Amino acid sequence: MAGKKHSFLDKVLGRADQLDAAGLQTLVQKLARERAMLESVFNTLQEGVLVITADGEIDYANEAAARMIGFKEQGAAATLWRLVPGLRASLDGGEGRPAPGTKLPIITREFELTYPVPRVVRLYMVPFDESEGGEPRFAIILSDITTEKKSTAELIESEKISSILLLAAGVAHELGNPLNSLTIHLQLIERKLKKLRGSPEAAALGASIRVCQDEVTRLDGIIRNFLEAIRPQPPDLGEVNVVEVIEDVLRFQAKELGDRGIKVEGELPASTPVIMADRNQLKQVFFNLVKNAMEAMGPHGKLGIRVRAADDSVYIRFADSGSGIKTEELSKLFSPYHTTKAGGHGLGLMIVQRIMREHGGHVGIESKEGAGTVVTLQFPQKHRRVRMLQS
Repeated sequence: MAGKKHSFLDKVLGRADQLDAAGLQTLVQKLARERAMLESVFNTLQEGVLVITADGEIDYANEAAARMIGFKEQGAAATLWRLVPGLRASLDGGEGRPAPGTKLPIITREFELTYPVPRVVRLYMVPFDESEGGEPRFAIILSDITTEKKSTAELIESEKISSILLLAAGVAHELGNPLNSLTIHLQLIERKLKKLRGSPEAAALGASIRVCQDEVTRLDGIIRNFLEAIRPQPPDLGEVNVVEVIEDVLRFQAKELGDRGIKVEGELPASTPVIMADRNQLKQVFFNLVKNAMEAMGPHGKLGIRVRAADDSVYIRFADSGSGIKTEELSKLFSPYHTTKAGGHGLGLMIVQRIMREHGGHVGIESKEGAGTVVTLQFPQKHRRVRMLQS
């Protein structure tokens, strides 16, 4: 195959001067049909296909490539280097164009695009036959790997969180053993003191023992609640109306909301479609988010809760009028033990994220300093979950 320098088209064009007008017309029509067919094939591909010169001029781009890099027909002025700034330096390593006669390498890269939409792209570039002027040309395949990268990152994060939670649960469990031992010994000391009733020393020691018992009980409660919060529990799925659960949580937190003077503005339509969820786990999610919003706002703040259904999902939006979150803190919000609150344990949002994932949902956070925070939860509707299981 390497010895066949000329294509079928070259051979036909080489005899074009021997064809009459009818023959030329037939040839042109055949070439037009083949070109249209090839255009259709390339435009059905999800991968982007580009042909460029060594200077980055775009000779050809299929529809997928045009969408990825924001390319519009611009003639000779359209260059890949201008549409994707920084790409050229990445491809040639800052060494500029290769010397004539140098064997050109096959290149693969992964890079981020910010325009027309943010995405991660894998590039595969291979040189092919030089043109008559001796200038090399390159075929480029672009694959959108944004979802692949996101899934990988989520998997790594999930594994990391699971490992930390397993370690934390083990530590909390081990703390329970010495607490139990302390409780038993305090009870023994208390019994012995009862035999010494009446002496001032016995009364003082009895008071100290009761303080110790109260503190041990408090620590035991903290550990028990911690374990209940972080132990992965598979959701007990059933039909749930999220509006009813939100209203239950708001009734439970009504006194604290009232004491803080926080006004709750709700859009909670009773006609909201049901979802398949664990009612108690949803309560935990909503309780954590309302609690976070209260702590982020000063007195007389506003908390907006809006529920809406669209397509196959149910969306719940919690918007507070607090001070917002610093940009550098946003990426750390779901990390274990990361907190911006004095006395916070840094597990609330991580638990929210875990519960949402186990329900097939997503959680998103938008915030600006001084402009409050918006947390959006997305749940699949019941019929979508059933359809996914059947397929």
